[in-house]
Amino acid sequence: MTNSPFVSIVIPCRNEEEFIAKCLDSVIANDYPKDTLEVLVVDAMSEDGTREVVDGYAHRYPFVRLLDNHKKITPVALNIGIKHAKSQIIMRMDAHAAYEKEYISKCVQYLNEYNADNVGGIWKIVPRDDTTIGKAIALVLSHPFGIGNAYYRFATKKLRWVDTVPFFCYRKEIFDKVGLFNENLTRSQDMEFNLRLKSMGYRTLLVPDIVSYYYARSDFGSFCRHNLRNGVWAIYPLKFTTITPVSWRHMVPLAFVLSLIGSGVLSVVSPIFLYFFLFISGSYTLANLFFSIKIAAEQKNSRYLFLMPLIFTILHISYGLGSLWGLLKVMISAQFWKNRFSSLGANRK
Repeated sequence: MTNSPFVSIVIPCRNEEEFIAKCLDSVIANDYPKDTLEVLVVDAMSEDGTREVVDGYAHRYPFVRLLDNHKKITPVALNIGIKHAKSQIIMRMDAHAAYEKEYISKCVQYLNEYNADNVGGIWKIVPRDDTTIGKAIALVLSHPFGIGNAYYRFATKKLRWVDTVPFFCYRKEIFDKVGLFNENLTRSQDMEFNLRLKSMGYRTLLVPDIVSYYYARSDFGSFCRHNLRNGVWAIYPLKFTTITPVSWRHMVPLAFVLSLIGSGVLSVVSPIFLYFFLFISGSYTLANLFFSIKIAAEQKNSRYLFLMPLIFTILHISYGLGSLWGLLKVMISAQFWKNRFSSLGANRK
């Protein structure tokens, strides 16, 4: 790429010894000119060998720097990186991911070519462990029945203007207009920022030939815990912001769990609710089995006939229960109601 603009890459991380080298190797292997690149690894005071690994790269590659994040949360890391960035184009990358060779150059190309305000690509989910369960989890997290219309998670083949993308590629000036990342949001801060971006008339472009690879959790325990936390943080950000921080697809598991609990409890009062409960659970089971059988046939692996229904159910129920807990925490929060009343007062004016 001739006349390449300077690019700053911000990589938040904490205890990523297992993945940070793979991430940095993929960045270094990118075709973008290294004399117009800086890589800022913002570490949350890792307690494993992450810092030593990054220090090694910083000694070998002068464009790699290690910065400290004493508050140990992602939005703070992002804001530290943005404030230290020397360039006018800032990209975020994730420590437990890897990036194709043209990732950086294509982000910059499409940012300029389409006059976009944010650019991102396809997020291909790969298992951390090469096991049948790990592969099945990765398939669930890449399937529309598992994750809804998150186009960046499955192989869309055309450019799309979307609500959000994994990671980001912004011009630095956008932060002067929209603000920095909300440091109250330990999760969902990227979704909230991109929806704030959209509400102010700025546009996010999803480009299918920009590709990164995310290493998904490969065991049931960590998969379930991760989805519970994600479910909580799909709703809990409402405590801190008046902008709905997620899209409708993030609310579906909550609606599913609430309908099951509500109809199940009310079925002791009236058989109508029992029929409603059976209809919901039966419809979900049929849809789950249909997609599970289809995946098993496509993958030519009979073990998926037993694994896929279980993993789909764990994903949706754990996420929905997490969202329910997040909703309860929001409803008893004085800050949530204070924000809402303040917003109503401002709208009346």
